[in-house]
Amino acid sequence: MRTLYFLLLVSVTLCSCSSVKKAETAINTGNFDRAIDIAISNLASDKNAKCKQEYVVLLEDAFAKAVSEDQIVLNRLQSDPNPAVLESIYETLLNMQSRQSKIRPLLPLKIFDTGKLASFPMIDYSKQVIEARTTLSNHLLESARSSLNVANTLQARVIYDDLIYLNNINPDYKDTSQLLEKALEKGTDYIIVSLKNDTQLAIPKRLDEELLNFSTYGLNDKWTVYHNRNNDNIFYDYSLDINFRNIIISPEQVLQKELQREKQVIDGFEYELDERGNVKKDSLGDDIKKDKYSLVKATIFQSIQQKEVTIDANIIVSNRNTGQLVDRFPVSSTFIFNYIYGRVNGDKRAIDEDYLQTLNAQAIPFPTNEQMIYDAGEDLKLRIKEVLTGLKLKR
Repeated sequence: MRTLYFLLLVSVTLCSCSSVKKAETAINTGNFDRAIDIAISNLASDKNAKCKQEYVVLLEDAFAKAVSEDQIVLNRLQSDPNPAVLESIYETLLNMQSRQSKIRPLLPLKIFDTGKLASFPMIDYSKQVIEARTTLSNHLLESARSSLNVANTLQARVIYDDLIYLNNINPDYKDTSQLLEKALEKGTDYIIVSLKNDTQLAIPKRLDEELLNFSTYGLNDKWTVYHNRNNDNIFYDYSLDINFRNIIISPEQVLQKELQREKQVIDGFEYELDERGNVKKDSLGDDIKKDKYSLVKATIFQSIQQKEVTIDANIIVSNRNTGQLVDRFPVSSTFIFNYIYGRVNGDKRAIDEDYLQTLNAQAIPFPTNEQMIYDAGEDLKLRIKEVLTGLKLKR
């Protein structure tokens, strides 16, 4: 028990030393906030413990250096007239405010060697944060207003991201929501989708509807909207044609096989005899029995119904502004109908149980061509989704 206690004590001591070293390294490399987080984590459980004194000193040192460095950066940024620094000013002030909030619950912290309290000068940054946020908000808003009308699609998306940031730091500020809607609309690519059939076979209506219903594709792209019906109020940037080039349906066929199976199976028992022909006894005086095996055989008359369909199509994407082809993607899908039925002659014990469960008793009607095309189309939908997920629209 003493050995276990000693090992635990050594382990705790080593971990503590390791944390101190990490905090010291963070301070020496200028990563003051990392050192602060390490110290706070170790002081949270028992800040007044003597073994935690190193962390109090480290925290005091890291805090002073972090504040000093941030103040130097802040002074430099605030003297720069470039509005591009406004976000950095706001974020720096937020970080200084947040740092104090993390330390404040631990205060006061006493340094035992001097008998004094560790020094953590606290400054109320509230007014500066609000002023910086307001200045930044107005800048982002004015910038969006002036540039959105002349912005192209990609520029509108950048403006949208700036407005999202604005809405996060200052929710519903002035006309942010209206500008967000405008930026989203201007940054969106609208694509009109059509399905063309260049084959000699009819496309099932429900497959046609499902292929063109892009809301079921699970595409997660807020910048791309697909329409399968033309809206006169929308200017479409691209057209996407799903062009069925070929549909091949194999003849219905039934393949027949005759399979022989045999297996050694337990078929009752027999008594175990000694040299004199007497039945052996176990330690309790009971007769000793052993399994008796027999070779059983069976014949399987198996029939396999098969029918196959393959659909070849092209996905063609065109830029409606320039009339140029953006890309062409060949896609293909195959669906195989496979149904096994049959009968068994002989001893069924010769056949694996798993196989018997899959062996149907009789044939079923073959699926119609329309059903086969539909089933292949379900897989084709997955191929189309893969193409659209990786689609890069060229401008």
